[in-house]
Amino acid sequence: MEVIREAPLLRYLRWAKKFVKFFILSLLCLSFAILLLILYLRSQPLPETFVKQTTTIYASNGEVLDTMHRGENRILVPIQEISPALIDATIAIEDRSFREHYGFDWKRLAMAAYIDVINMDMRQGASTITQQLARNLYLTLDKTWDRKIKEALLSIQLELNYSKNEILEMYMNQIYYGHSAYGAQAAAQTYFGKNAKDLSLAESTMLAGIPKGPTYYSPFNDFERAKSRQKLILDSMERDGMISSKQADQAFAEPIKLKERTNENLAEQAPYFRDYIASLVKNKYGIDEELFIHGGLKIHTTLDPVMQKKAEEIVASVLPKDSPNLQAALIAMDPDTGYIKAMVGGRDYKTSQYNRVLGKRQPGSSFKPIMYLSALQNGYTPLTLMKSEPTVFTYDQNKQYIPSNFGGRYAHAMINMREAIKTSDNIYAVKTIDFLGPQKVVDEAKSLGITSNLQAVPSLALGTSPVSPLELNAAYAAIVNKGEAVKPIAITSIEDNQGNILVEEKPEKTRVADPVASALLVNMMQSVFERGGTGFRVANEINRPVAGKTGSTDYDAWLSGFTPQLVSTVWVGYDKNQKVDDVKEGYLSKKIWAQFMEAALKGQPPALFDMPAGIVSVYIDAQSGKLATEHCPTPQLFYFASGTEPQEYCTDHLPENEAPTPLKPPDSSTFWQRMGSWWKPSD
Repeated sequence: MEVIREAPLLRYLRWAKKFVKFFILSLLCLSFAILLLILYLRSQPLPETFVKQTTTIYASNGEVLDTMHRGENRILVPIQEISPALIDATIAIEDRSFREHYGFDWKRLAMAAYIDVINMDMRQGASTITQQLARNLYLTLDKTWDRKIKEALLSIQLELNYSKNEILEMYMNQIYYGHSAYGAQAAAQTYFGKNAKDLSLAESTMLAGIPKGPTYYSPFNDFERAKSRQKLILDSMERDGMISSKQADQAFAEPIKLKERTNENLAEQAPYFRDYIASLVKNKYGIDEELFIHGGLKIHTTLDPVMQKKAEEIVASVLPKDSPNLQAALIAMDPDTGYIKAMVGGRDYKTSQYNRVLGKRQPGSSFKPIMYLSALQNGYTPLTLMKSEPTVFTYDQNKQYIPSNFGGRYAHAMINMREAIKTSDNIYAVKTIDFLGPQKVVDEAKSLGITSNLQAVPSLALGTSPVSPLELNAAYAAIVNKGEAVKPIAITSIEDNQGNILVEEKPEKTRVADPVASALLVNMMQSVFERGGTGFRVANEINRPVAGKTGSTDYDAWLSGFTPQLVSTVWVGYDKNQKVDDVKEGYLSKKIWAQFMEAALKGQPPALFDMPAGIVSVYIDAQSGKLATEHCPTPQLFYFASGTEPQEYCTDHLPENEAPTPLKPPDSSTFWQRMGSWWKPSD
């Protein structure tokens, strides 16, 4: 029987037919698998990511006071706010096929894979912009196959979920440019001191070269190396038709002006204020540390950078260099709004970060105006008389308190409230609190803004309960505001990175004291800077109406006071129970206060303390306490709540059989009002 053998050609054709079917089927299966993978990846959300952005703190005039980033300075901007030249330069050097591929550059990938296989490692990179973005957003920089697979899948997801411009925008805001600058905006500000949208072609090509090696190609570190990298990028842009040869040559020849590098350390302006802002953000407004540092917040503050600089300079110049442990604190506010304008928490932030504006110390006699405000609302007038002499006070049935005047000096005569404030008479003060009852003074202090615990004892009149400069300053603001308390404000608003308002603070005034009593107290506090007053020593340094009160203890020296535009408090002393020399060191609080107030208000005309309705002014004979006549030798102008002024005329100096002729109070054309009418700001 004959066996018919199949021709080789037929067998080959049959095998080829089966192979084609298998190939088509495999291709269909692969396509189907790819389709399923794409559909699956398209349906899956990308991993959550928190892009760290720089939080910016602004002064009241819009200047940047500080940036918070802890080594990752990033300011997100839309792609429209990035120079097209920088975008083109980045594409030319990082991923010239970016606009055409779907996340992978297959030619570069194949070459990289071949080299990796030959070398049996991962040393060759072929990452596209999309792959780099996926790695930076979601992955580590480990060179493993597992990471590369994840990177590939995430790149596909990015391409499926975002347009090319959206991917490019994310990439340009994510990439690291060295010197803690992440993203094009932070980099442009770091290297050139300008916004990313304003970069020239020359600046753009230099910046685009840095991410390849942020330290190696930084123009700060090696300018010539950065120029060499810039030339490579310009050539790449010319090759791809992005620029002409002439443009490339001009850009390379253009002088590059780098931003002067500042020493970003503890010596920055207003360090104590910046710490105070951080505390408020986290503790008062409940914003967590991560969002505060990396959330891209915009924090608008009340700080006046001009006043702040003057405050820091004056504290540094007045405190003696041969007493390095002597400290100072200064706080200044706008009494109308409560806006904090300046804050100095110590003489050297690098040495000590403790903010003494918030620390609590005994205010001494600078607490007395709070008590006198209470007295004026409870029957006292500026002419209320008490005898200044050594006195023993008994309280709580059998307890004794024996205050004394500074230096053992007593008038040994009847003095009025104005004289008591002017000379800081302690006996008058303790007699006043004895009349009122200490608890009434505690309640008055609380209503004015004192939050510290106060002991309701006779010595409270002399400021024995510790308070902070910030608290005392707020209380003085209520006094100059004619009895309206205003809360201290350091932050006006906080915006998130989308521009949404998270926090907004507006001035809030609350009526806490009688306006007439407050105005009378302000008038009497002006006497502190008159001859014989405790602040007279620095009166010649102030060229405008001011009012205030000094205070001293063995360990503290204070001066708190105001004009209608500004209220400030200065404390001087030591941190560790070292006594203050009242003559040499105690005087420094007055000097700092006077110099600061004059410097801070330079350029503003002198302002008067106006009197509200319900106040009358009359001349008083100093000896009799009655209405002065034209024959009284030493008449003094006093202000009273209408109806509380004396009604009897002094007859001690009248000629025989002559009727008293009262002295008329001055008209409104006082020295300061006349001065304000012609005042012009100095150059």
